[in-house]
Amino acid sequence: MGGGSGQQIVTWTPDKGSSSALWWLREAHHDDVQPTGSPIECGTKVRLTHLETQRNLHTHGIPSALSRAQEVTGYGENGVGDGGDDWVVECSTKYWKRGQKVRLLHVDTSRYLAGSANVKYTTQNCGGGCPILNHLEAFGRKQKDEYSVFKVELGILLSK
Repeated sequence: MGGGSGQQIVTWTPDKGSSSALWWLREAHHDDVQPTGSPIECGTKVRLTHLETQRNLHTHGIPSALSRAQEVTGYGENGVGDGGDDWVVECSTKYWKRGQKVRLLHVDTSRYLAGSANVKYTTQNCGGGCPILNHLEAFGRKQKDEYSVFKVELGILLSK
């Protein structure tokens, strides 16, 4: 399903065990490649590539479909994209750790990656045969609040 930009939209799946929920954490666009397993310091710029589609987590100034906040999409081909794929890791310790709360701040637009149970794809807004029924909309948000807090549950893999 495409968004206002025509790019592939990103959603949060209710099935945490789904392979569609897996992202590959990589170096930011034009940054040096880090060895696999290197710790990620809070404040580091990163890029996330969706494992199934090989598109990067991306945002820009286009309104999202449901919340009308900032649209978040999958952009690029085979992990190649642009600077709109770069995010800064915000966390409370020196390094980002699995299970720890984290925020991702978009470098170009200064919007936080967010999601809310109040912004869900339903049969009313997506139709009866909706492939993303009950998924939450991913969106960019100015506020640093509970909607912009995430945690890694399965692990982190850096490219080499």
